[in-house]
Formats: sequence, structure tokens, C-alpha cells
Amino acid sequence: MKAANFSLKDQNGNVKTLEDFTGKWIVLYFYPKDDTPGCTMEACSLRDANDELISAGAQVVGVSKDSTDSHLSFKAKHKLNFTLLSDPTGKTITAYGAWGKKMFGREGILRKTFIISPEGEIKKTYGRVTPLGHGEQVLADLKNLQQKASN
Repeated sequence: MKAANFSLKDQNGNVKTLEDFTGKWIVLYFYPKDDTPGCTMEACSLRDANDELISAGAQVVGVSKDSTDSHLSFKAKHKLNFTLLSDPTGKTITAYGAWGKKMFGREGILRKTFIISPEGEIKKTYGRVTPLGHGEQVLADLKNLQQKASN
């Protein structure tokens, strides 16, 4: 399945599109809110695995509805070493199916992650992500996908 294009501002206010990542594997993850316990745990797990993900040719990109200023603060506070994109309208979040019913019937951003190939195809989808250890899980799956692609 082809990944949906997007045009969103990063934590520094620079516009990023899916095409900016062409030729690289992308770990695109959606999360509810900056600096909340589960989201911080997930971001730190991806941060801790990021050097190995980069070595494997992948780039981590996080997306939430938070403002660019909130992303900048969240990134600095937790020493996050990857890009955070702001989707205030929720258009990209919805395009990736990361908006829906949560606990107690409320609607909101679902914790979802996608591994996207250098050709822009979604190769793996994680629905309802468990934040703890997510970075290690993504790294193992990425290496597995790359090995299959090279055979």
C-alpha cells in the first residue's frame, strides 16, 4: 500500500513532505500528546533505538496535533533525536487511520506506527502500539523487512 503524502511543519517551523524522505526507510509514528506519560515513554524508546535505526537507513518521524512550539519543547526536554511534525487539522492523522475511538468511547489520536519503504510503500503497520520497548520492536522488524527486500 502506498503511503499518503503529507505537508506538515516540523518543530522548527520547516515544512516537510513525504517526498523529503524518498530513498530512505521511514518510521512514521502517530501519538496523542507531547509530554504525557505514554507518549514520552514511546518517544524515548524510539530515541534510544534511533542511532541503530539511522545505521539501518531509517529516519524516525513523529506526528501529533501539538503545535510546533510544543514539539520543540518536548524534543529538548527529552533529548529526542528525530523530527516531530505538527498536524493541527488532523488531516494526515486521519489519512493514516490514526484517528478513532479510544477508551470510554472518546475519539482521538490512536498510537500507530508505520514502516515505510524507500519507495513510499507501507511495509508494516502497528495498531495500538505498546510504548515500552517500541523502538526495539521497530528496529527488529525493519531489519527483517530489509533482509526480505534484499533476497
